[in-house]
Amino acid sequence: MINLTNIAKASLTSLLERKNADNSTGLRLAVKKGGCAGLQYEMGVQPKVEGDIVAGDEQARVFVAQDATEYLEGMTLDYSISLSDSGFKIINPNAARACGCGTSFEAKKETNTENLEEGEACESELAENA
Repeated sequence: MINLTNIAKASLTSLLERKNADNSTGLRLAVKKGGCAGLQYEMGVQPKVEGDIVAGDEQARVFVAQDATEYLEGMTLDYSISLSDSGFKIINPNAARACGCGTSFEAKKETNTENLEEGEACESELAENA
């Protein structure tokens, strides 16, 4: 389903240990309607929800929301360390284009977004509307 780079695995393992997360908790990935490119990524340390797809391993647990699987199939989770922007990054082969802030994307193929919740606008979309 998804791939994790070695640095993403190490960073996620460390994050879950710092948060004293039990085995039912991991990095949960979801997709919502919104952002400046139409769809946006959502991620957070959360418990597994019924229907989630489990990826990663016992120490680096990743849960993918069931309604996000068509958007995230084959993606790579990476971790970037830089002075201006450190954190988890999604490398998504299903994205036709991505927003400048990296949290929003447009799917390559027509997809049914009917079951996705509305999300918030991303930073560049808020700046355009100001």
